[in-house]
Amino acid sequence: MKPVFERMGMSIRTRSTFPVPALLLFLVFLLAAPALLAQEPGPSLASNSETIQLLLERVAELEAKVKKIDQLEARVKQLEGQKLSTASTPAAPVASQTTAAPEKDTEPQEEPPVPERMDVSKTLLRMRGFGDINLHGDNRRGDTTSFTLGQLNLFVTSDISERFKFLSEIIFEGGPDNIYGVTKGQNNTFSVDVERYLVEYSQSDYLKLAAGRWHTAIGYYNTAYHHSTWFQTSADRPFLFAFEDRGGILPIHSVGISASGLVPSGRLGLHYVAEAGNGRASRSALTQEPVQNVIDDQNHKAYNLALFARPEVVPGLQVGFSAYRDLLSPINLPRIDETILAAHAVFARPSFEWLNEALVIRHAPFGSARVFHTPGFYTQVSKKFGSYRPYFRYQYVNASNAEPVFPEIKLRQGPSVGVRFDASESVALKLQYDYTALRQQPAVSALAMQIGFTF
Repeated sequence: MKPVFERMGMSIRTRSTFPVPALLLFLVFLLAAPALLAQEPGPSLASNSETIQLLLERVAELEAKVKKIDQLEARVKQLEGQKLSTASTPAAPVASQTTAAPEKDTEPQEEPPVPERMDVSKTLLRMRGFGDINLHGDNRRGDTTSFTLGQLNLFVTSDISERFKFLSEIIFEGGPDNIYGVTKGQNNTFSVDVERYLVEYSQSDYLKLAAGRWHTAIGYYNTAYHHSTWFQTSADRPFLFAFEDRGGILPIHSVGISASGLVPSGRLGLHYVAEAGNGRASRSALTQEPVQNVIDDQNHKAYNLALFARPEVVPGLQVGFSAYRDLLSPINLPRIDETILAAHAVFARPSFEWLNEALVIRHAPFGSARVFHTPGFYTQVSKKFGSYRPYFRYQYVNASNAEPVFPEIKLRQGPSVGVRFDASESVALKLQYDYTALRQQPAVSALAMQIGFTF
């Protein structure tokens, strides 16, 4: 880069070629020459003195300008030197820029996400939704063909800690409650039920403890399929495992504590479940909730023990049995000793399933020599062909007309045939036909269509 004064057409190289006094004498000569030439012969001494004084002042001015020029040239060289040194060592400015940039980038990350600020215990709440919509009709007198909103299921879980977990099923459900054959409530109202609500503690694969409300481990179906029709193949549950508020005859739900886990058995894959809870209500089936969520109607508790095997040599196979014991106290009736024995053999794979369960309910009223046995079973088989899964089910329940707990059940048996079509990963369409033969009543034919979905 040339000095500023060279770009302006001014040269200062004279400093290195001629000494400053010579330059000044030369300028004085140039300035004095016109004056001398213009003077007439014989000028006075006074006029010469004035001319010399003017020339000296002019020389002083020029000398001051030269000094300023020297100072400006030195300043320009200094600035040029600083620019060259800055260009040759760019690390310092770049480092400062790269240091400042991450501070701007990391400023939003210093503030924790909203869930972490709200959930100081580091738990993670997860929610899944399930639902179904139905169209059904039958030939029973008084029934109508109707569209029905099924259960809206919010399945909520949370990892409270490494060993503690929370699980619940919150159900929004329409339609009347049908407790032991007696309709309770209005047909078109919606209610909210907490069907499962428990805290689980996992010590190891051999010991898991739970407290709250759960599905009783009677047989296979009740713990394999809960309150969502999405998971099950058929449009409805087998009658043996119908929910209490839909006329079911088993204590589907329990409130209390349970323990479960593996039994050291190698490739046999033995599991156990031990439960203790309030049991089901028996004082008044007409007015009370069958599941005793808050208060037990007696001090006696219900107990259930289940044992099943999942052998590794046959993937998908499960066989097992369970024994349930309770003491019922119906109003105006003697107390009833209740025992439920159940056994199952299930082979379930993604493309094929064969479910088989049988049980017997034994009721022995105190002070009576008569004992009532209610046997029942079902078998269900299905095979998947692409998106279609046809299925067949046969079920049977035979209760005495004098059964003290559910006298309206009597005998019911018959086949069901249907097909499930998986329209997508989250939507399934089902068509099912049921034929049910009843004791002392006309047989019932029913047709149902269902849309089941998850979200």
